[in-house]
Amino acid sequence: MIDFRNTNTLWASILADTLQRLGLTTAVICPGSRSAPLTIAFAQNNQIETIPILDERSASFFALGIAKKSGVPTALICTSGTATANFFPAIIEARESRIPLLIFTADRPPELRDCHAGQAIDQVKIYGNYPNWQAELAIPSAELGMLGYLRQTIVYAWERSTFPTPGPVHLNIPLRDPLVPVPDIAVEALETEFNSEDFFAGIEPIVVAETSTPPSPPLLRGGVGSAFRQWQECEKGIIIAGVAQPQDAEKYCSAIAQISQLLNWPVLAEGLSPLRNRAQLNPHLISTYDLILRNRELAEKLRPEIAIQIGDLPTSKELRNWLDKTQPKRYIIDPGHHNFDPLHGKTIHLRTSIENLGTNLATILTLVPPLNKAGLTLVPPLSKGGLGGVLTSATNEYLQLWNNAETKVRQAIDRKMSSTNSIIEPKISWLLSQILPPATPIFISNSMPVRDVEFFWKPNNLEIKPFVNRGANGIDGTLSTALGVAHRNQSSILLTGDLALLHDTNGFLIKNKFVGHLTIVLINNNGGGIFEMLPVAKFDPPFEEFFATPQDINFAQLCATYGVEHEIIDDWEQFKQKLLVQPNSAIRVLELLTNRRTDAKWRQDNLGKFAAD
Repeated sequence: MIDFRNTNTLWASILADTLQRLGLTTAVICPGSRSAPLTIAFAQNNQIETIPILDERSASFFALGIAKKSGVPTALICTSGTATANFFPAIIEARESRIPLLIFTADRPPELRDCHAGQAIDQVKIYGNYPNWQAELAIPSAELGMLGYLRQTIVYAWERSTFPTPGPVHLNIPLRDPLVPVPDIAVEALETEFNSEDFFAGIEPIVVAETSTPPSPPLLRGGVGSAFRQWQECEKGIIIAGVAQPQDAEKYCSAIAQISQLLNWPVLAEGLSPLRNRAQLNPHLISTYDLILRNRELAEKLRPEIAIQIGDLPTSKELRNWLDKTQPKRYIIDPGHHNFDPLHGKTIHLRTSIENLGTNLATILTLVPPLNKAGLTLVPPLSKGGLGGVLTSATNEYLQLWNNAETKVRQAIDRKMSSTNSIIEPKISWLLSQILPPATPIFISNSMPVRDVEFFWKPNNLEIKPFVNRGANGIDGTLSTALGVAHRNQSSILLTGDLALLHDTNGFLIKNKFVGHLTIVLINNNGGGIFEMLPVAKFDPPFEEFFATPQDINFAQLCATYGVEHEIIDDWEQFKQKLLVQPNSAIRVLELLTNRRTDAKWRQDNLGKFAAD
């Protein structure tokens, strides 16, 4: 509904209505005076869920979580001044992890800048190069041509937040008084002349085209086709699947399985990839690659000639060092424009999605049956159970070496974990991968939880949905992002350490607007456990005070302050029972007290042993 009470209400309501017609469903709004016209416009649009959140940093990560879950842009609105600066960390994460956000910052008009008018800072391009696109809107005007300018600028902003690569878009919006809906007779008179149906004609939800649509035949034959010939002839190839949060996880995992079975190459799957939670799709899934590669003799035998890297590299430093040392020819599969090679190796970027690649290869096979290195036609080129064929014995031996190592290491991990009764951090990830209800969304905090998931998350068929902020890899906004993922979703999990949670306790202020349930699995080792794994741990002082930074917080009291349920977990059976069935609403904290020095020593003593001869 267009609000003709005055110029600002008209301007803001057209902005909100245009977004609603484009497909916006959620707007996260921080309180403030300068943004009042925007707040009123979004609050009055009953087709957009508007969520007020006090803290701008928390609000921005909450919006990030909602957009991460849905794949649809979320609007984020604040007043002028330093409020805008508090959005910056989430905007960086949105850029790096390719999440669509629409940021609207209210601002003083030009005549009230650089004159100490108060709550006025330089907001133009305040986020540097991180937005996909950014602009300052014109001063609001009730003239029809300017309203058309506003409408089309918003349409373009929406497009740039989703295409060609999703990310944040920033519009700075200068507003003059009156900021409240004081009637203006001249503007009210325009309502009789305004034809809403004509003004918004042609505006409808914009959906990014399916990435699985095959490109033209010339690209098939000259691009992916030539690469496929090299893969087909390679006796020692691997597929590396890094962090991924695809909207259609089944299609994503099936495409990787299709290519793996076609080439008979193993798939090294990051713990934060959906592949580990759909293990039945891929018989060549390798989840213990980090531990396998700690066996230097075995790592040398597994030296690859070609690696297909899907998106970002996994977290594992062992894997990165091994790739850097062995220098295989690497093909990076991702539709975005980013550079995904921090190792600066022999890489070729194929700017397509893995789903698209699977379709392309299937098309190639229907045209020209591939040959293996021995010159034999792969048969059948397309089989009901997937893509498969006759392969050289060398390829089979290489694949078998990986599969044998995976079986051995996985069994060693299972034995060790099953016999461990004390509460240790590594067992938490291992257990979660087996006991969560099917399709549970889980947000995993950075630092040690991410690494334990990579080491120990056991392949399963539970279709668990992992989420993570691995764009910039920071701990800021952990709780708020998890709440955004869980909002209007099925009951969800946050796996976090104490410092990451404490860094974002303002996220608990979202509680009264949050719809759904979040269980926070809190690993409380009173400090930064990841630093215990680094060389700096040997230098104390200043290690304990300046790196581990223990906070000595009573989380029961902290939770009571926010009205959040809290319980300390004393044994694994209690932990299992609490997670087998999830509540439908509210937030609860399950706290596990651990010793970071003991757990660091456990990792140091055991990680290298699982793949030992």
